[in-house]
Amino acid sequence: MTTVVWGSTKKPVTSQRLAEAIEGNFPEEGMLYIGYPVLSAADGANSVDALWVSPGHGLVIFHLVEGRDIGDYRDVQDEYANNLETRLRAHRSLMQGRTLLAPPSVVTFAPLVQLTGDEDPLYPLANEGNIVATLRGTVWDRPDLFPAAHSVIQAISSIRQGRKRRTITNQASRGAVLKALEDSIANLDSRQSRAVIETVEGVQRIRGLAGSGKTIILALKAAYLHAQHPDWRIAVTFNTRSLKGQFKKLITDFVFEQTRDTPDWTKIQILNAWGAPGNDERTGVYYQFCRANGIEFLDFMSARRKFGNGQEFSAACQHALSSVSEPQKLYDVVLVDEAQDFGPEFLRLCYAALGKPKRLVYAYDELQSLTESTLPPPEEMFGLDSEGRPLVMFAPPQSGQPSQDIILEKCYRNSRPVLATAHALGFGIYRNPDVKSGTGLIQMFDRGELWEDVGYSVVRGELRDGAEVSLARTPQSSPEFLETPAAVDQLIEFHVFKDTVEQAQWMAEQIEKNLKEDELNPSDIIVINPDPLTTVKQAGAPRQLLFNKGIQSHVAGVDTDSDVFFKSEDDSVPFTGIFRAKGNEAGMVYIMNADSCYYSFGGLQKIRNQIFTAITRSKAWVKVLGVGPNMERLKEEYERVRDRDYRLDFIYPTEQTRRFLKVVNRDLTAAEKRSIKGAALNVRELAAELESGRLMIDDLPQDELKRLRALLDEKMSDGDA
Repeated sequence: MTTVVWGSTKKPVTSQRLAEAIEGNFPEEGMLYIGYPVLSAADGANSVDALWVSPGHGLVIFHLVEGRDIGDYRDVQDEYANNLETRLRAHRSLMQGRTLLAPPSVVTFAPLVQLTGDEDPLYPLANEGNIVATLRGTVWDRPDLFPAAHSVIQAISSIRQGRKRRTITNQASRGAVLKALEDSIANLDSRQSRAVIETVEGVQRIRGLAGSGKTIILALKAAYLHAQHPDWRIAVTFNTRSLKGQFKKLITDFVFEQTRDTPDWTKIQILNAWGAPGNDERTGVYYQFCRANGIEFLDFMSARRKFGNGQEFSAACQHALSSVSEPQKLYDVVLVDEAQDFGPEFLRLCYAALGKPKRLVYAYDELQSLTESTLPPPEEMFGLDSEGRPLVMFAPPQSGQPSQDIILEKCYRNSRPVLATAHALGFGIYRNPDVKSGTGLIQMFDRGELWEDVGYSVVRGELRDGAEVSLARTPQSSPEFLETPAAVDQLIEFHVFKDTVEQAQWMAEQIEKNLKEDELNPSDIIVINPDPLTTVKQAGAPRQLLFNKGIQSHVAGVDTDSDVFFKSEDDSVPFTGIFRAKGNEAGMVYIMNADSCYYSFGGLQKIRNQIFTAITRSKAWVKVLGVGPNMERLKEEYERVRDRDYRLDFIYPTEQTRRFLKVVNRDLTAAEKRSIKGAALNVRELAAELESGRLMIDDLPQDELKRLRALLDEKMSDGDA
């Protein structure tokens, strides 16, 4: 069935009639775009009224007429056809010599116009009586070119052209397989297209897994809105600073693809969330809000002194919101990527910075922190009006209306084995059970249907409290072509080393092979150290070994500008901590010191999120490396999911168990961590005193010693030690 994507249109009635005619009569694959694409012309850029992309009918542009005045519709048809042909001719895959293999057709659709029968066949004019017959008479004999033509329409081709060309001499090499994999991801699916083009006159939410295309979607959306409404002030913001350069390049490419012009950076801004005084590179949404409203701006240290440790940014945003009763309008649209990394206070600040209608688009990874939801529902998050009604409510999907809540279930980065492994480790699906809880689970959704929302299907059992269930990724949510790199090497490997020296040597040798034999580029590789605080130190040894081999490397955000992840000259392998890795991807991912992600008292969920996020950076192969017994245990968890063909088999926890899991495996508060550190210090001091002989066992209270022995025996038997 043809999918309809509703962009901005000034002809809603005729658009709806066209959509009904095509949906009801042409069940084959295809996309009908309303108000898209934007085409450049001599007098500026304008969107077409509608465009149908179909394997059987080709590219059909529609000139829509709401009333009875068709005007000089021939000139309109000529302009539409010439402008689209200009875009198509720039792509060799659609050309044979000077001949365009995908010439567009143009139809004027005027439902209220009476036809006389002597209309010019070179300029088709249709009403509701003959629109279906007119379209059936429009045929295309090159359906094989549908993916390439559709890629140009979606502007995805600009991404592919922007990559550094690969030099491939061995068609069986990693580089050749990675190139074929990238070429296969040529088009947006229907949900992604809707997320790009459908613009809500209010709040819109886009949810999806890592690798579902959220960042590309927001960049395309920003470019589309900028081309459609060049006078709008558009803000794009995010949490990971290394995304800034990526957004700028994507938006530049997309705007040029659509308008043959560069973005007006005075109207479209790529902003940090927090920001600071200084030049345009330092400014941010929060800083601009404070400056525009004449209220106190707090930097990180000021916010910490004022509000304490742990909630600096959220508290600063809430303080700003409570300091102004009628905020100044700063933007016409705000697009927020990585919304799961922000508290609701920042999204409320973005909402307050908008004029009416409050066009706020926020995208987030439903599983980035592996909880049911990283943000409250919109009805709760944005508050109530004077009559107690939610300011923001998502309406159910309606024909002819843009979607307010879009879930992207397909993952185009991670193959089925890679994604299932990340989820198994992140949730603790195959972790050894705790004696008290009877489960190895670390965290779980409160609502079972969320598993299906993000692309899993129930193979056996039920998603019901207390029931056994077996979940698997489907070919629809994890396309099978993503597993083609397995023909070269295992998609996932876990390696246990005796020490970090051996780990560094093995990794340096493998990277050398990747670059010199496997035909990978340096930007095809990322080395991730999960703990961001130790990355510079831990990266030292492998980087020195690479340097000795003549291979350049850098620590992202340390040896480069904070906004840069991959070096532009593409001659250096990036090392990174987990926070800067977010939002980036590579064909080959090495995760070093992964043993640190097996267990952490009081922070188990946090460190399991680290391994989940690190694994999902890979779009082909991932090597998980570590040392010692904890790495052995982590490897055993992987082997359990591998031996089940990457299914997730577990007993769905009851509501009572889910509460217990959150308590047992919670991240501790700052006060609790200080208490634990104090207790640990006392234990160390006691051990030192006993060891030195300055303190004797007989000096200690015997009742307390017995109590301590009993507690230690109990905890050791429970596996807590």
